[in-house]
Amino acid sequence: MSNDENFAAAYREHYWAVSRYVARRLDGRAGEVEEVVAEVFMVAWRRRADLPSSPLPWLYGVARNCLANAVRGHGRRRRLVDRLGNDDTAHGRHIAEGPETETPGAWVHEALARLSASDQEVLRLTAWEELDIDEVAVALGCGRRAATMRLHRARRRLRAEIDRMRPVVAADTGTHYARGTGDD
Repeated sequence: MSNDENFAAAYREHYWAVSRYVARRLDGRAGEVEEVVAEVFMVAWRRRADLPSSPLPWLYGVARNCLANAVRGHGRRRRLVDRLGNDDTAHGRHIAEGPETETPGAWVHEALARLSASDQEVLRLTAWEELDIDEVAVALGCGRRAATMRLHRARRRLRAEIDRMRPVVAADTGTHYARGTGDD
């Protein structure tokens, strides 16, 4: 197959997987998903001669870089809006969430959010994207052994965060205490 045909096949086969990958990482900013995915495939088109035979992990690596650019750009725009005083709070609009807005499993996302960006990424690549360790290594741009160690350490840190957050029920009073908060 030609480079153009390889690109077309990769696009058809992996567009939705890359879209889901990007959407999960742009939590709540759905408008940017299509832009980032378009940028991923634009890079893939320009580098179509470099597409590996199994392109999905490589596309995830490209998506990581495109996401980093999008996040930096979002931060710059937010800082500019803050400097200009044109944000919602400046105009008296503040939206407060009620307790009923908590989504099931939110505690897992909270524990994950407490980890470093690199720990979050390696865990997401294995859990959300269902990559094996060799594919994770390709997506992260490192060797298999380094990816294995990163995953092991990230899992250990996530477990520690979950243990810190887990409520403990006092046997005699039925009172809930949060572990690791100093309230025990």
